[in-house]
Amino acid sequence: MANHKSALKRIRSNEAKRLRNKYQHKTARNAVRDLRTFEDKKEAEAKLNTVLSMLDKLAKNNIIHKNKAANLKSKLTKHVAAL
Repeated sequence: MANHKSALKRIRSNEAKRLRNKYQHKTARNAVRDLRTFEDKKEAEAKLNTVLSMLDKLAKNNIIHKNKAANLKSKLTKHVAAL
C-alpha cells in the first residue's frame, strides 16, 4: 500500500481515468458496431461523422492506437460508401 499522500491521490486519479477510458472505448466500439448494421445510406452517413469523431478523440488521448483509429475510419468510410 502507498505511504505517501501523493501516491494515494495518484491511485485514486488512475482509477477514475481507467474507468473513463473504459467507458469511452466501449461506447465507441458499440457505435462502430451499430454503424456496421445500418442498411440505409442516409442514416449511416449521418452517424458516420459522430463515429469518426469518437475514434479521433480516442486516438488523441492514447486510448487506442492512431493506426487502429485510421484503419477503422477507412473501413467504415468504405462500408458507408458501398451502401
